[in-house]
Amino acid sequence: MLSVPPCSRFRQGRARSPSGVQDFVAQDQLVFGWRSALLLAALLVVLPLAAALWRSFDNRAANRIMAALLVVLAGVITPWLIGFAGFYDRWRWLTFLPVAQPLLVPPLFLAFVEVATHGQRLTRLRRWFVPGAIFLLVESISFLLPLDAKLAWAEASGRGFGIAESVTLIALFALVLPRAFARVAGYRRALAQQRSDETRFALGWLVRLMVAMSLLWSLWALYALAGSLWRVGYEGFMPLYLAIAATTVWLGIEAWRHGQRGWPAPYDVPTPEPDPGKPARDWAGLGRRWAAALRQTQAHREPGLTLRRAARVVGTNEAYLSRACNEGLGLSFSALVQQLRSDSVAAALDSGSTEDLLTLAHAAGFASKASFNRAFAARFGMPPSVYRRRLISAKKTRMPGGEATGAAASAP
Repeated sequence: MLSVPPCSRFRQGRARSPSGVQDFVAQDQLVFGWRSALLLAALLVVLPLAAALWRSFDNRAANRIMAALLVVLAGVITPWLIGFAGFYDRWRWLTFLPVAQPLLVPPLFLAFVEVATHGQRLTRLRRWFVPGAIFLLVESISFLLPLDAKLAWAEASGRGFGIAESVTLIALFALVLPRAFARVAGYRRALAQQRSDETRFALGWLVRLMVAMSLLWSLWALYALAGSLWRVGYEGFMPLYLAIAATTVWLGIEAWRHGQRGWPAPYDVPTPEPDPGKPARDWAGLGRRWAAALRQTQAHREPGLTLRRAARVVGTNEAYLSRACNEGLGLSFSALVQQLRSDSVAAALDSGSTEDLLTLAHAAGFASKASFNRAFAARFGMPPSVYRRRLISAKKTRMPGGEATGAAASAP
Protein backbone atom coordinates (compact mmCIF):
# COMPACT_ATOMS: atom_id res chain seq x y z
CA MET A 1 0.00 0.00 0.00
CA LEU A 2 1.51 3.28 -1.08
CA SER A 3 0.22 5.34 1.81
CA VAL A 4 1.68 3.22 4.62
CA PRO A 5 5.25 1.90 4.63
CA PRO A 6 5.86 -1.82 4.96
CA CYS A 7 7.27 -1.54 8.48
CA SER A 8 3.93 -0.06 9.61
CA ARG A 9 2.73 -3.64 9.43
CA PHE A 10 5.08 -4.48 12.30
CA ARG A 11 7.87 -5.72 10.02
CA GLN A 12 11.42 -5.67 11.31
CA GLY A 13 12.53 -3.59 8.32
CA ARG A 14 16.07 -2.31 8.18
CA ALA A 15 16.41 0.87 6.13
CA ARG A 16 19.97 1.42 4.98
CA SER A 17 21.66 4.50 3.65
CA PRO A 18 23.74 4.26 0.45
CA SER A 19 26.85 3.90 2.60
CA GLY A 20 25.38 0.81 4.25
CA VAL A 21 24.93 2.38 7.67
CA GLN A 22 21.68 1.24 9.26
CA ASP A 23 19.16 3.97 10.07
CA PHE A 24 17.72 1.78 12.82
CA VAL A 25 19.03 -1.54 14.04
CA ALA A 26 16.83 -2.65 16.89
CA GLN A 27 13.14 -2.78 17.58
CA ASP A 28 13.34 -0.37 20.51
CA GLN A 29 15.79 2.07 18.97
CA LEU A 30 14.77 5.29 17.19
CA VAL A 31 17.26 6.76 14.74
CA PHE A 32 16.52 9.71 12.44
CA GLY A 33 18.55 9.15 9.29
CA TRP A 34 18.74 11.29 6.18
CA ARG A 35 15.40 10.00 4.85
CA SER A 36 13.45 10.96 7.95
CA ALA A 37 15.34 14.27 8.10
CA LEU A 38 14.39 15.23 4.53
CA LEU A 39 10.74 14.38 4.99
CA LEU A 40 10.65 16.17 8.36
CA ALA A 41 12.20 19.27 6.78
CA ALA A 42 9.40 19.29 4.18
CA LEU A 43 6.74 19.09 6.89
CA LEU A 44 8.33 21.93 8.84
CA VAL A 45 7.97 24.13 5.76
CA VAL A 46 4.52 22.99 4.64
CA LEU A 47 2.54 22.97 7.88
CA PRO A 48 3.18 26.65 8.79
CA LEU A 49 2.23 27.63 5.22
CA ALA A 50 -0.97 25.61 5.53
CA ALA A 51 -1.79 27.36 8.81
CA ALA A 52 -1.15 30.78 7.23
CA LEU A 53 -3.39 29.95 4.24
CA TRP A 54 -6.15 28.75 6.55
CA ARG A 55 -6.11 32.08 8.41
CA SER A 56 -5.93 34.20 5.26
CA PHE A 57 -8.80 36.63 4.69
CA ASP A 58 -8.25 36.87 0.93
CA ASN A 59 -9.81 34.15 -1.25
CA ARG A 60 -10.84 32.50 1.98
CA ALA A 61 -12.63 29.43 0.58
CA ALA A 62 -9.97 28.58 -2.01
CA ASN A 63 -7.09 29.14 0.41
CA ARG A 64 -8.68 26.92 3.05
CA ILE A 65 -9.08 24.12 0.53
CA MET A 66 -5.43 24.53 -0.45
CA ALA A 67 -4.46 24.41 3.23
CA ALA A 68 -6.39 21.15 3.60
CA LEU A 69 -4.65 19.75 0.51
CA LEU A 70 -1.25 20.61 1.96
CA VAL A 71 -2.13 18.92 5.27
CA VAL A 72 -3.32 15.78 3.46
CA LEU A 73 -0.12 15.63 1.39
CA ALA A 74 1.89 16.10 4.58
CA GLY A 75 -0.08 13.21 6.07
CA VAL A 76 0.77 11.02 3.09
CA ILE A 77 4.51 11.26 3.77
CA THR A 78 4.19 11.11 7.59
CA PRO A 79 4.14 7.28 7.89
CA TRP A 80 7.33 7.10 5.89
CA LEU A 81 8.93 9.80 8.02
CA ILE A 82 8.24 7.95 11.26
CA GLY A 83 8.65 4.53 9.65
CA PHE A 84 12.24 5.14 8.62
CA ALA A 85 12.91 6.35 12.15
CA GLY A 86 11.60 3.08 13.60
CA PHE A 87 8.35 4.25 15.21
CA TYR A 88 6.30 1.36 13.88
CA ASP A 89 8.86 -1.19 15.06
CA ARG A 90 8.90 0.25 18.56
CA TRP A 91 5.17 0.93 18.89
CA ARG A 92 3.25 -1.70 16.97
CA TRP A 93 -0.08 -0.17 17.96
CA LEU A 94 0.64 2.59 15.41
CA THR A 95 -0.27 0.10 12.66
CA PHE A 96 -3.17 1.52 10.58
CA LEU A 97 -2.56 5.02 12.00
CA PRO A 98 -5.00 6.89 9.69
CA VAL A 99 -2.83 9.90 8.85
CA ALA A 100 -2.07 9.03 5.22
CA GLN A 101 -5.14 9.52 3.03
CA PRO A 102 -3.96 9.84 -0.58
CA LEU A 103 -7.48 9.36 -1.96
CA LEU A 104 -8.36 12.83 -0.63
CA VAL A 105 -5.66 14.47 -2.78
CA PRO A 106 -7.48 14.39 -6.16
CA PRO A 107 -10.84 15.72 -4.87
CA LEU A 108 -9.18 18.50 -2.85
CA PHE A 109 -7.14 19.48 -5.91
CA LEU A 110 -10.31 19.60 -8.02
CA ALA A 111 -12.16 21.49 -5.29
CA PHE A 112 -9.46 24.16 -5.21
CA VAL A 113 -9.68 24.65 -8.98
CA GLU A 114 -13.50 24.74 -8.97
CA VAL A 115 -13.79 27.13 -6.03
CA ALA A 116 -10.99 29.43 -7.20
CA THR A 117 -12.17 29.78 -10.79
CA HIS A 118 -15.93 29.31 -10.64
CA GLY A 119 -16.88 29.77 -7.00
CA GLN A 120 -18.39 26.30 -6.78
CA ARG A 121 -19.63 25.12 -3.40
CA LEU A 122 -18.02 22.08 -1.83
CA THR A 123 -21.42 20.44 -1.45
CA ARG A 124 -21.56 20.10 -5.24
CA LEU A 125 -18.26 18.20 -5.21
CA ARG A 126 -18.92 15.87 -2.30
CA ARG A 127 -19.25 12.74 -4.44
CA TRP A 128 -15.55 13.01 -5.26
CA PHE A 129 -14.73 12.60 -1.56
CA VAL A 130 -16.68 9.35 -1.12
CA PRO A 131 -13.80 6.92 -1.92
CA GLY A 132 -11.44 8.76 0.43
CA ALA A 133 -14.05 8.82 3.18
CA ILE A 134 -14.61 5.06 2.84
CA PHE A 135 -10.91 4.26 3.06
CA LEU A 136 -10.49 6.65 5.98
CA LEU A 137 -13.35 4.93 7.82
CA VAL A 138 -11.89 1.46 7.21
CA GLU A 139 -8.44 2.52 8.40
CA SER A 140 -9.84 4.27 11.47
CA ILE A 141 -11.82 1.19 12.49
CA SER A 142 -8.76 -1.00 11.87
CA PHE A 143 -6.63 1.33 13.99
CA LEU A 144 -9.03 1.01 16.92
CA LEU A 145 -8.92 -2.81 16.96
CA PRO A 146 -7.12 -4.60 19.81
CA LEU A 147 -3.44 -5.06 19.05
CA ASP A 148 -3.54 -8.80 18.30
CA ALA A 149 -6.60 -8.45 16.09
CA LYS A 150 -5.09 -5.41 14.39
CA LEU A 151 -1.85 -7.22 13.53
CA ALA A 152 -3.72 -10.27 12.25
CA TRP A 153 -5.98 -8.06 10.11
CA ALA A 154 -2.97 -6.19 8.74
CA GLU A 155 -1.29 -9.45 7.75
CA ALA A 156 -4.45 -10.77 6.08
CA SER A 157 -5.64 -7.66 4.28
CA GLY A 158 -2.50 -5.64 3.65
CA ARG A 159 -1.77 -6.43 -0.01
CA GLY A 160 -5.38 -6.51 -1.18
CA PHE A 161 -6.17 -3.27 0.63
CA GLY A 162 -3.11 -1.62 -0.88
CA ILE A 163 -3.96 -2.69 -4.43
CA ALA A 164 -7.54 -1.41 -4.06
CA GLU A 165 -6.29 1.93 -2.78
CA SER A 166 -3.74 2.25 -5.59
CA VAL A 167 -6.27 1.46 -8.33
CA THR A 168 -8.78 3.91 -6.84
CA LEU A 169 -6.13 6.62 -6.59
CA ILE A 170 -5.12 6.22 -10.24
CA ALA A 171 -8.76 6.26 -11.34
CA LEU A 172 -9.54 9.39 -9.32
CA PHE A 173 -6.60 11.29 -10.78
CA ALA A 174 -7.51 10.10 -14.28
CA LEU A 175 -11.01 11.56 -13.83
CA VAL A 176 -10.02 14.73 -11.98
CA LEU A 177 -7.11 15.98 -14.11
CA PRO A 178 -9.03 16.37 -17.44
CA ARG A 179 -11.88 18.12 -15.64
CA ALA A 180 -9.47 20.48 -13.86
CA PHE A 181 -7.65 21.28 -17.13
CA ALA A 182 -10.98 22.00 -18.83
CA ARG A 183 -12.13 24.28 -16.00
CA VAL A 184 -8.89 26.29 -16.06
CA ALA A 185 -8.95 26.58 -19.86
CA GLY A 186 -12.57 27.72 -19.79
CA TYR A 187 -11.80 30.23 -17.06
CA ARG A 188 -8.93 31.71 -19.05
CA ARG A 189 -11.11 32.03 -22.15
CA ALA A 190 -13.90 33.67 -20.16
CA LEU A 191 -11.57 36.23 -18.61
CA ALA A 192 -10.06 37.04 -22.01
CA GLN A 193 -13.56 37.84 -23.28
CA GLN A 194 -14.50 40.04 -20.33
CA ARG A 195 -11.36 41.69 -18.97
CA SER A 196 -8.30 43.44 -20.32
CA ASP A 197 -6.17 42.70 -17.26
CA GLU A 198 -6.52 38.91 -16.94
CA THR A 199 -2.73 38.62 -16.60
CA ARG A 200 -2.99 40.32 -13.18
CA PHE A 201 -4.58 37.18 -11.82
CA ALA A 202 -2.84 33.93 -10.99
CA LEU A 203 -3.62 32.14 -14.25
CA GLY A 204 0.01 31.13 -14.80
CA TRP A 205 0.07 29.64 -11.30
CA LEU A 206 -3.00 27.57 -12.13
CA VAL A 207 -1.36 26.21 -15.28
CA ARG A 208 1.81 25.31 -13.36
CA LEU A 209 -0.37 23.62 -10.74
CA MET A 210 -1.99 21.50 -13.47
CA VAL A 211 1.40 20.46 -14.84
CA ALA A 212 2.83 19.67 -11.39
CA MET A 213 -0.13 17.51 -10.41
CA SER A 214 -0.03 15.70 -13.77
CA LEU A 215 3.66 14.87 -13.31
CA LEU A 216 3.10 13.78 -9.72
CA TRP A 217 0.17 11.58 -10.76
CA SER A 218 2.25 9.95 -13.49
CA LEU A 219 5.00 9.08 -11.02
CA TRP A 220 2.47 7.99 -8.39
CA ALA A 221 0.71 5.73 -10.91
CA LEU A 222 4.01 4.20 -11.96
CA TYR A 223 4.90 3.31 -8.37
CA ALA A 224 1.37 2.12 -7.67
CA LEU A 225 1.59 -0.25 -10.62
CA ALA A 226 5.05 -1.45 -9.62
CA GLY A 227 3.98 -1.94 -6.00
CA SER A 228 0.93 -3.93 -7.05
CA LEU A 229 2.80 -6.25 -9.42
CA TRP A 230 6.09 -6.69 -7.61
CA ARG A 231 7.45 -6.56 -4.10
CA VAL A 232 9.08 -3.15 -4.20
CA GLY A 233 11.44 -2.76 -1.27
CA TYR A 234 10.88 -0.28 1.52
CA GLU A 235 13.67 1.96 0.25
CA GLY A 236 12.42 1.58 -3.32
CA PHE A 237 9.50 3.92 -2.63
CA MET A 238 11.73 6.69 -1.31
CA PRO A 239 12.03 8.56 -4.66
CA LEU A 240 8.24 8.75 -4.86
CA TYR A 241 7.90 10.20 -1.38
CA LEU A 242 10.72 12.65 -1.99
CA ALA A 243 8.81 13.78 -5.09
CA ILE A 244 5.61 14.12 -3.06
CA ALA A 245 7.48 16.10 -0.40
CA ALA A 246 9.14 18.38 -2.96
CA THR A 247 5.84 18.98 -4.79
CA THR A 248 4.09 19.74 -1.51
CA VAL A 249 6.73 22.31 -0.51
CA TRP A 250 6.53 23.96 -3.93
CA LEU A 251 2.74 23.92 -3.77
CA GLY A 252 2.71 25.57 -0.35
CA ILE A 253 5.12 28.33 -1.37
CA GLU A 254 3.32 29.08 -4.64
CA ALA A 255 -0.10 28.99 -2.99
CA TRP A 256 1.06 31.52 -0.41
CA ARG A 257 2.63 33.75 -3.08
CA HIS A 258 -0.55 33.86 -5.15
CA GLY A 259 -3.13 33.36 -2.41
CA GLN A 260 -3.87 37.07 -2.10
CA ARG A 261 -4.61 37.60 -5.79
CA GLY A 262 -8.19 38.01 -6.83
CA TRP A 263 -10.26 35.43 -8.71
CA PRO A 264 -12.86 37.42 -10.66
CA ALA A 265 -15.96 35.40 -11.38
CA PRO A 266 -16.83 35.21 -15.09
CA TYR A 267 -20.43 35.78 -16.09
CA ASP A 268 -22.55 34.85 -19.08
CA VAL A 269 -22.67 37.37 -21.90
CA PRO A 270 -25.91 36.84 -23.86
CA THR A 271 -25.67 36.27 -27.60
CA PRO A 272 -27.64 38.92 -29.52
CA GLU A 273 -30.63 37.40 -31.30
CA PRO A 274 -30.93 38.19 -35.05
CA ASP A 275 -33.83 40.45 -36.00
CA PRO A 276 -35.63 38.99 -39.06
CA GLY A 277 -36.95 42.42 -40.03
CA LYS A 278 -33.53 44.05 -40.23
CA PRO A 279 -30.46 43.42 -42.40
CA ALA A 280 -27.56 41.48 -40.90
CA ARG A 281 -25.23 43.64 -38.86
CA ASP A 282 -21.77 44.47 -40.18
CA TRP A 283 -19.85 43.14 -37.19
CA ALA A 284 -16.47 43.89 -38.79
CA GLY A 285 -17.43 47.51 -39.40
CA LEU A 286 -18.87 47.85 -35.91
CA GLY A 287 -15.73 46.31 -34.45
CA ARG A 288 -13.50 48.82 -36.24
CA ARG A 289 -15.74 51.71 -35.22
CA TRP A 290 -15.85 50.73 -31.57
CA ALA A 291 -12.10 50.07 -31.49
CA ALA A 292 -11.56 53.58 -32.84
CA ALA A 293 -13.87 54.93 -30.13
CA LEU A 294 -11.85 53.18 -27.43
CA ARG A 295 -8.66 54.61 -28.90
CA GLN A 296 -10.09 58.12 -29.18
CA THR A 297 -11.40 58.15 -25.60
CA GLN A 298 -8.14 56.56 -24.35
CA ALA A 299 -10.28 54.04 -22.44
CA HIS A 300 -7.84 51.28 -23.37
CA ARG A 301 -5.30 52.87 -21.03
CA GLU A 302 -7.42 51.94 -18.00
CA PRO A 303 -5.53 48.99 -16.42
CA GLY A 304 -8.69 47.26 -15.26
CA LEU A 305 -10.86 47.93 -18.32
CA THR A 306 -13.69 45.39 -18.55
CA LEU A 307 -16.09 44.47 -21.35
CA ARG A 308 -18.93 46.08 -19.41
CA ARG A 309 -17.07 49.37 -18.98
CA ALA A 310 -15.90 49.41 -22.61
CA ALA A 311 -19.46 48.84 -23.85
CA ARG A 312 -20.63 51.88 -21.92
CA VAL A 313 -17.79 53.98 -23.36
CA VAL A 314 -18.61 53.14 -27.00
CA GLY A 315 -22.38 53.32 -26.46
CA THR A 316 -23.45 49.72 -26.95
CA ASN A 317 -24.07 46.63 -24.83
CA GLU A 318 -21.73 43.83 -23.81
CA ALA A 319 -23.24 41.27 -26.15
CA TYR A 320 -22.81 43.45 -29.24
CA LEU A 321 -19.28 44.54 -28.35
CA SER A 322 -18.24 40.95 -27.61
CA ARG A 323 -19.64 39.73 -30.92
CA ALA A 324 -18.02 42.59 -32.83
CA CYS A 325 -14.65 41.66 -31.33
CA ASN A 326 -14.95 37.92 -31.91
CA GLU A 327 -16.86 37.71 -35.19
CA GLY A 328 -16.01 41.05 -36.69
CA LEU A 329 -12.34 41.42 -35.80
CA GLY A 330 -11.45 37.83 -34.97
CA LEU A 331 -10.13 38.87 -31.56
CA SER A 332 -11.12 38.39 -27.96
CA PHE A 333 -11.92 41.56 -26.05
CA SER A 334 -8.62 41.27 -24.19
CA ALA A 335 -6.64 40.80 -27.43
CA LEU A 336 -8.26 43.92 -28.93
CA VAL A 337 -7.36 46.04 -25.91
CA GLN A 338 -3.80 44.66 -25.89
CA GLN A 339 -3.46 45.69 -29.55
CA LEU A 340 -4.66 49.22 -28.79
CA ARG A 341 -2.19 49.44 -25.91
CA SER A 342 0.64 48.15 -28.09
CA ASP A 343 -0.26 50.73 -30.72
CA SER A 344 -0.04 53.46 -28.06
CA VAL A 345 3.48 52.37 -27.07
CA ALA A 346 4.55 52.11 -30.70
CA ALA A 347 3.17 55.60 -31.41
CA ALA A 348 5.16 57.00 -28.48
CA LEU A 349 8.32 55.32 -29.78
CA ASP A 350 7.65 56.57 -33.32
CA SER A 351 7.40 60.12 -32.01
CA GLY A 352 10.87 59.77 -30.44
CA SER A 353 9.89 59.29 -26.79
CA THR A 354 12.88 58.64 -24.54
CA GLU A 355 10.80 57.18 -21.71
CA ASP A 356 11.70 53.77 -20.37
CA LEU A 357 9.75 51.00 -22.11
CA LEU A 358 8.18 49.82 -18.88
CA THR A 359 7.00 53.36 -18.11
CA LEU A 360 5.40 53.57 -21.55
CA ALA A 361 3.79 50.16 -21.03
CA HIS A 362 2.26 51.16 -17.69
CA ALA A 363 1.01 54.41 -19.18
CA ALA A 364 -0.66 52.42 -21.97
CA GLY A 365 -2.47 50.25 -19.42
CA PHE A 366 -0.41 47.06 -19.36
CA ALA A 367 -0.45 45.24 -16.04
CA SER A 368 2.98 43.60 -16.28
CA LYS A 369 6.18 43.54 -18.29
CA ALA A 370 5.54 39.97 -19.44
CA SER A 371 2.08 40.76 -20.80
CA PHE A 372 3.44 43.88 -22.50
CA ASN A 373 6.24 41.99 -24.24
CA ARG A 374 3.89 39.23 -25.40
CA ALA A 375 1.23 41.60 -26.72
CA PHE A 376 3.72 43.91 -28.46
CA ALA A 377 5.51 41.00 -30.14
CA ALA A 378 2.19 39.55 -31.30
CA ARG A 379 1.19 42.92 -32.75
CA PHE A 380 4.45 43.93 -34.44
CA GLY A 381 6.35 40.69 -34.82
CA MET A 382 9.23 41.78 -32.57
CA PRO A 383 9.88 42.70 -28.93
CA PRO A 384 9.52 46.39 -28.03
CA SER A 385 13.26 46.73 -27.40
CA VAL A 386 14.02 45.55 -30.94
CA TYR A 387 11.34 47.86 -32.30
CA ARG A 388 13.00 50.83 -30.59
CA ARG A 389 16.49 49.86 -31.79
CA ARG A 390 15.26 49.60 -35.38
CA LEU A 391 13.65 53.01 -35.14
CA ILE A 392 16.87 54.55 -33.89
CA SER A 393 18.87 52.77 -36.59
CA ALA A 394 16.47 53.95 -39.30
CA LYS A 395 16.68 57.55 -38.08
CA LYS A 396 20.47 57.44 -38.11
CA THR A 397 20.57 56.32 -41.71
CA ARG A 398 18.32 59.22 -42.69
CA MET A 399 20.49 61.86 -40.97
CA PRO A 400 23.21 63.61 -43.03
CA GLY A 401 26.58 62.06 -42.30
CA GLY A 402 24.96 59.23 -40.36
CA GLU A 403 24.70 61.34 -37.19
CA ALA A 404 21.54 61.39 -35.14
CA THR A 405 20.31 64.37 -33.21
CA GLY A 406 17.49 65.14 -30.89
CA ALA A 407 15.26 62.48 -29.40
CA ALA A 408 16.68 59.63 -31.51
CA ALA A 409 20.22 60.31 -30.34
CA SER A 410 19.26 60.44 -26.69
CA ALA A 411 17.03 57.35 -26.75
CA PRO A 412 18.45 54.46 -24.66
